[in-house]
Amino acid sequence: MPAEWAPHERCLMAWPTRESLWGPYFEEAKAEYAATANAISAFEPVLMITNPGQADEVRAACGSAVEVVELAIDDSWIRDSGPLVVLDQAGRRSAVDFGFNSWGERFLPFDQDATITARVLETLGIERIPSDMILEGGAITVDGEGTLITTEQCLLNPNRNPSMSREDIENELKTRLGVSKVIWLPYGGYDDAHTDGHVDGVCTYVRPGVVIAQTCEDPELPDFERMAANLKVLRESTDAAGRPFEILELPQFPYQTLPDGTETMVAYANFYVANGGVIVPIAGHELDDQALATLRVAFPDREVVGVPGNIVAYGGGGVHCITQQIPAAHLTQEENL
Repeated sequence: MPAEWAPHERCLMAWPTRESLWGPYFEEAKAEYAATANAISAFEPVLMITNPGQADEVRAACGSAVEVVELAIDDSWIRDSGPLVVLDQAGRRSAVDFGFNSWGERFLPFDQDATITARVLETLGIERIPSDMILEGGAITVDGEGTLITTEQCLLNPNRNPSMSREDIENELKTRLGVSKVIWLPYGGYDDAHTDGHVDGVCTYVRPGVVIAQTCEDPELPDFERMAANLKVLRESTDAAGRPFEILELPQFPYQTLPDGTETMVAYANFYVANGGVIVPIAGHELDDQALATLRVAFPDREVVGVPGNIVAYGGGGVHCITQQIPAAHLTQEENL
């Protein structure tokens, strides 16, 4: 599986559709999805999946730079329900279709999302590789050189793969995604209840040997000990190439209160790496500038762009959760002929 910074053919997104999830913020959720799509489309093509009959609404919100395809979906977290594209040694693409059970059958129905990968791959003309293991894309981050980072909190949760041992899960990740080493962080974010602690809210690769890691400076917050435990594992680990990690630390999560009194937490680590850009959720909080500055250091050759993230956070995720990269093929000249 290529790293997220490898060249992309396009970015996949899925239009908000589960109105019960968003409650009074359904229209604002659409606005944040549109803002994210438009920001990404400045760097690479965006394909927005939407339920039949909604294409005109999406086009009106996103404009002509975003392509729309109507395919039935239940929810709008394509990072987790969508395909994970891999390349063979010749640079040819296929994609792994892991099982999807709506984060331990947390949101019903999910039968359309359980089959969306197969239908998207048919639309894109990419070969499908099925896997019986339940896995969401937000549960992993890879360096493209053999290392995968995940969390015990999510992948070992019995609501995913109760019949599989830790070793079984590692072996399936290695077989399907071409990795040779799996690093297990203990935790995701404390407030990440919907996904049972996805890694993309607390730790993300920025280049081989270098990760962005979430910190928590307030000992009164529940994430203080959890993020410290994650940092301890990273500091004591080496990757598949034997390198110790360089760790760039993000400021603690910014908390904001929405008009209905709900408190949200935006995960700065939940960013999307586009061709030439990095799209980051921001909260309108004093910590935003510090997070953006850290990411500009992490990605000196890419433009770092902040987009509103409070409502997507209310729904349970961030920019990375609502996007999925489709890597470009890397065929040789002879194979193209």
